Amino acid sequence: MISRKWFGALPALLCLAVAGCTSQPSPYKYTVVFSQCNNSEPYRAAQNNAMKKLWSEQPDVHLVVMDAQQDSVRQIAQIETAIRMKPQLLIVAPNERAPLTEVMKQAVEASIPVICMERDIVEPNYTSWIRVDNRAIGRMIGQFVVEALTKKYGEPRGNIVEIAGLKGVEAETNRKLGAHDIWDTYPKIKVVTESVANWSQSLAKDRMTEILSAVPQIDVVFGRSDPMAIGAYLAARERGRENEMIFVGIDGLSGPSGGISQVKEGLLAATCVYPLCVDKAVEIGSQILRDPGFKPDKIYTISSRLITPESAANSP
Repeated sequence: MISRKWFGALPALLCLAVAGCTSQPSPYKYTVVFSQCNNSEPYRAAQNNAMKKLWSEQPDVHLVVMDAQQDSVRQIAQIETAIRMKPQLLIVAPNERAPLTEVMKQAVEASIPVICMERDIVEPNYTSWIRVDNRAIGRMIGQFVVEALTKKYGEPRGNIVEIAGLKGVEAETNRKLGAHDIWDTYPKIKVVTESVANWSQSLAKDRMTEILSAVPQIDVVFGRSDPMAIGAYLAARERGRENEMIFVGIDGLSGPSGGISQVKEGLLAATCVYPLCVDKAVEIGSQILRDPGFKPDKIYTISSRLITPESAANSP
């Protein structure tokens, strides 16, 4: 059920989302709602920008973006609001797997096509899930680390620190499993500690500061997102220890502050591109809106790639 404070805000949200509560006819034929889990992360901001740009190229589509601020209760309430709006399409980037399962089922039962974007939910309560193989990404990072440690010591050995994202999220779980698929076959590679930073650069910096006080020998820091890896790097730099270890991340965003630039500048030793999935969501969503006979696949998988200093030189 929607909370009292959200119920009170519902008329205003509906009014704003559907053309401003004027008597003028709406210029839009379709309303698309995008439920974003957290606008504040760089990856999520890039998703939002791409989503707005691509839908703006279709002038008969009105896009509404809702920010859950990494709060599953808030996201549930916002999706309940979206269901009442009766959009022609709902796109959801879930904050957590379990809490959104029921409300997304309600959307499907209301005959609203639902695209689940990159993170999944416990039950397949969606029309399509556009995903990235996070376990494969983890394995790419894991293999890169093995090669880096072998180059450093002449054999695959060394101490690794892991900085984790939001626990229970598919990306966090499978990125870790993929890396350990590789590392667990090398008995001299040790994960000395793992600390949770919930995808936050500032929190990762704090956690890494604590780790540096407790762990004298670190060879690799694996941040399961680029901002967390950079947060760890900044903590090590404050202690004058950044050259003792390498930092690897995941996201590989383009642009001056993205992970690819961080690899070019030598702050990160490597990252993996985690595709935004927006291009595919808009492609599939447009077909859903415009072709009543279109039957989308249940799952679409987008490929990734490893970014090293060599490949970063050829990337935008």
